[in-house]
Amino acid sequence: MSPCWLCKIFRAEENGISSKVSLEEVLQWSQSFENLVMSKYGPMIYQTYLKTEHSDENIEFWLVCKAYKKIKSQRRRISMARKLFRSYIHPQAPNEMNINSPARKAIVRNIQESTQSCFDEARRITYMHVERDSYPQFLELQLYQKLKQSLQSDGN
Repeated sequence: MSPCWLCKIFRAEENGISSKVSLEEVLQWSQSFENLVMSKYGPMIYQTYLKTEHSDENIEFWLVCKAYKKIKSQRRRISMARKLFRSYIHPQAPNEMNINSPARKAIVRNIQESTQSCFDEARRITYMHVERDSYPQFLELQLYQKLKQSLQSDGN
């Protein structure tokens, strides 16, 4: 049985990946969605899976919002908030998020101030969608199972 394409990426030194994902990390992903998104390689692998499902905008939004919360400069935060709004929140945005009307209206109200918590409700809703819908599918699919099996057979 040949390793999956993702496993080959992690082993290929020529691709610039100096350290491999560990079996321990991969096994923790199945314990909770939180473990997956807070791990070193989990978000990247999960996003790769979501791209194959044409639904990567959810995790992309969640990750961008995580970075947004860390922005200290008010000017940079305002610029980023507008960009997030145009890309994910505005009706008919290129990557429009599936959030409820009250959350969307709260963002519209808060976008002028662009506080660090401006997108928290939308981020929470997105997290729930992903955790409930695509995360269980990810754990069942061959991509995750092959990665786990490959690492177990390597003895990592």
